[in-house]
Order: sequence, then structure tokens, then C-alpha cells
Amino acid sequence: MRLPRLVRTTPFRLTLLFLGLFAAGAGLFLGYIYIATVGEAARAADAAIQREASSLEAVYDSGGFAALNEAVIERSSSTRGFLYLVMGRDGQPVSGDVAASPIKDLPKGGTRSWASFSLTEPDADGAMVKSAARGMIERLSGGEYLFVGDDVGEAQGYVVKIVNALWGAAALVIVLGLAGGVLVARDVSRNMSALTDVINAARLGDLEARAKVRGAGDELDELANGLNDMLDRLNRSIAGLRHAGDAIAHDLRSPLTRLRARMEAALLDAEAGRGDPVAALRQALDDADGVLRTFGAVLAIARLEAAASAPDQSLFDPAEAAADVAELYEPVSEERGLDFAAELADGLSVRGNREFVAQAIANLLDNAIKYTPTGGAVMLRVRRRASGDVEVSVTDTGPGVPEGDRARVVERFVRLENSRNAPGAGLGLSLVAAVARVHGGRLELDEGPGAVDGQGPGLRVALVLPSA
Repeated sequence: MRLPRLVRTTPFRLTLLFLGLFAAGAGLFLGYIYIATVGEAARAADAAIQREASSLEAVYDSGGFAALNEAVIERSSSTRGFLYLVMGRDGQPVSGDVAASPIKDLPKGGTRSWASFSLTEPDADGAMVKSAARGMIERLSGGEYLFVGDDVGEAQGYVVKIVNALWGAAALVIVLGLAGGVLVARDVSRNMSALTDVINAARLGDLEARAKVRGAGDELDELANGLNDMLDRLNRSIAGLRHAGDAIAHDLRSPLTRLRARMEAALLDAEAGRGDPVAALRQALDDADGVLRTFGAVLAIARLEAAASAPDQSLFDPAEAAADVAELYEPVSEERGLDFAAELADGLSVRGNREFVAQAIANLLDNAIKYTPTGGAVMLRVRRRASGDVEVSVTDTGPGVPEGDRARVVERFVRLENSRNAPGAGLGLSLVAAVARVHGGRLELDEGPGAVDGQGPGLRVALVLPSA
């Protein structure tokens, strides 16, 4: 038999657990109150009985048995509230308001016997009722016996009333708690159902479904925000994959078509006995290498985007990595007629993957050299910012990137119109952005130093990494 959904919810079960613990604690607490209160009432009754017995002993010591008998008769007819019984040496009743001693074992000389018993007496309506009583019997120096008792039923009845009232209050709290648990469980179940509906919709392919944020700022809102953010990222990832597929098909169509045409032409030339088949094969290999590089860059970016942090991290000096890369690209800059300079600060340290960071610096320099016209300048800097972060920046005097396109240009396969004719697949800055993310850093694009010889305004790209 399957329980209702409301009963199976975690808030309702937690409510039941809390109420169970509360009931157990309340039971222990009320039991302690009852035992402690009844014990205190018994101790108070015993003290009163002892005082009354001591006063009668004083009467006996001063006036003898006759004076004691007279005092007991007098006090039995008063409203003192005690029970009295005087017995002779043979244990037979002599005087008092109790017909027989409730304590059957008579004590020996100099000792006292205590006992709790039930007292039967008529109430205001004449009905016989029983109440709790407490009494003490002792043997006097002359051999007679004195019994003094006290009715503790009223005190114990008062304690019972208090305990019953507390039990009633506890029961009311349990009922109200159970009702509150039902309301809380219904509210949580309703909100969780809304989140479950969004998850089911996303599972069925509706990535536009979003969870409602109530604005309460509680954990349900945090869960809804996290779910919405996850769906946004998933939607962007799928859109990126679709865009990547379209871009790959678009950007690789030309080199693949060119590769096929050259191989077909080489085949025709070889069949006709003319042309240079070796040169054609070399060109085909170059084109194939370009396609493989594109796929390699896409794979590297995908791995970085899937990783929570950079793999194989170690402490290294980013200036040394930048110097190694600069040594490779300085001759290329000179061949293109560019003024190349590097300013590398000493004593810096970052934690990360040195190869990935070096590849990112190489991509920045490759882009700067590729898009800077002859006569321009490229500057590589590694320095510590005022915030403590380490900045690796490349500044050029090329055409730059419009401010409205700077957020888009770091996406995969995005190429601006002024760079369509330049070699490349639009993956360089995407790889740098991925490297920055897995290292806990960021990529910043700003305007360069301005126009130089009528060219510019240039571009400044900074890879900012947290310092170790």
C-alpha cells in the first residue's frame, strides 16, 4: 500500500520526527515534574508530621500519658488537619480520630515507622472517596504508641491537575505541529513540483523552461536560481555546439574543397604525364594539416571548458613562459616589418598548467602579428597589477575590435568582417578565454595605444591570472 505523496515528503517526515522527539522529551519532562513534585509534597508532609509528633511528645514528657490523651482528643476535634491515634502498651486504641493504625508493624522503643496509605472519608456530598495519606507511628518512653498522619491527597491531586494540564498543552502542541507540518509539506511539495516540472520539461527537450523565483531568498530560491543558471548554460552550450557545427561546416568547406580540387588536378596531371605530383601532394598535406589544427584547437577548447580547473598544475614564473614564446615570435615580427618589444617583470608566480598558459600567450602574439599592418608595433608585457593579480598582455597597432564585438569575438569560430580574408578559424581567443577560466582568471579586451601612421586604433588583450 503506497502512502499519499504528502506523507512521503521530506518536510512531513521531518515534522513527524520532530514531534516524536518533542513528545518523548515532553514525557520525560512531565515525568520528572510529577516525581519531583510528589516527592516534595511527601517531604513537606513528613516534616509537618514530625513537628506535630514532637509537640505531642513534649506534652507527654511534661504531663504524662493522661496529658497526651487529652491533647490528642482536643486536637482531633480541631481543624489542624492531622490524623491522630494513641494506643496503649498492648496496642489497643485509646483516643484519636483514626479507628486503627494503618501501620501494622508496631515499632520498638525509640524507633519510628513511616508508611503511605489510602484514607477513605466522605466528601461534601456524602460519597466515600479515597485519598492518599502519609503517617508515622512511634513508641513512647512509657511503652504507649503515638500515631500522627496527614492527608496528602489534595497536594497530589493538585500535582496531577498540573501534569494533566501540561499533557493537554503538549497534545495541543503536537496537533498544531502536525497541522503546521502538513501546511509546510504542502507548500514545499508545491514548490518542488514546480521545479520537477521544469526538470521534466528540460529532459523532454524544452530548454526554454525556467523555474519561478519567489523572491524569498531561501534555499528553494537558490535551487531555482541554480537550475535556471544551469539551463542557461546548457542552452548556450547547445547553441554553441550548433553554431560550432555550422561554423566548422562553413570554415572547413573551403580548405576541404580546395584540397579535393588540388588532389583531383594532381591526379589528372599525373594521368596526362604533366605537372608536379610531389608539389601537389605537399600542398594537400599542408591543407590537411590546417584542418587537423582546427580540429585540435576545437578539441582543446572543449576539454578546457569541460574541466573545472586546469590539469597538472604547478608553480611557475609566467615571465619565463612569456620569454620562451617571445623568442619564437620575435623573428616572425621582424619578417613582417613589425616593431616587437617585451617588458617582463621578475619575481612573479602563478599556479596552473604552464603549457596551456604558454599556448594562450602564443595565440595572443599570433593574432597581434597576423592583424597588425607592416610598420606597426607589438608589445608583450608581464606585470603585477595593483590588485595583486598577474597580467599577461599583448598590445598591437592593428585595426582593433569594436567595443560592441569584444564580448562576441572570444566565442568559437567568430570572425569579424575585417578578418575574413586572413588565415585562421576564429579559435585563438576562444582558447585563451578557456585557459583563463580554468585558471580562475579572466580575459580583457581594450583599445590599443591609438592610431600609428594612420593605422589603428589597435587592440590590447590581457590575460589576468591570480597570483600564487
